[in-house]
Amino acid sequence: MDIQNTQSQMRKGVLEFCILSIIKQGEVYPSDIVEKMKTANLQILEGTLYPLLTRLKNAGYLTYRWVESISGPPRKYFIMTDEGLSFYAELERTWKELADAVHTLTQQNGEENHQL
Repeated sequence: MDIQNTQSQMRKGVLEFCILSIIKQGEVYPSDIVEKMKTANLQILEGTLYPLLTRLKNAGYLTYRWVESISGPPRKYFIMTDEGLSFYAELERTWKELADAVHTLTQQNGEENHQL
């Protein structure tokens, strides 16, 4: 089994939640999302990010506005809609339940190994 593939799949599973977590903090430009993800040690390429942002916008979870740039073309800044905030709250509940369950299982596994 390929550990890198498993790690990649795990990251993909939380990618949307992480991106929405960044946008929830306030209006953001896509390259800022890439930088914040990189700072958190979660690499994402713009080629992966833009289709995801488009999908979230088409689902009604994000909106954007154009901002003129002094160093090039206008920039698209994303922000969450009310529907997006509700969606995010549900994702957050799901994440907490999943993280708690994984933590419980991994702690049980560690305790069982110590008892053997």
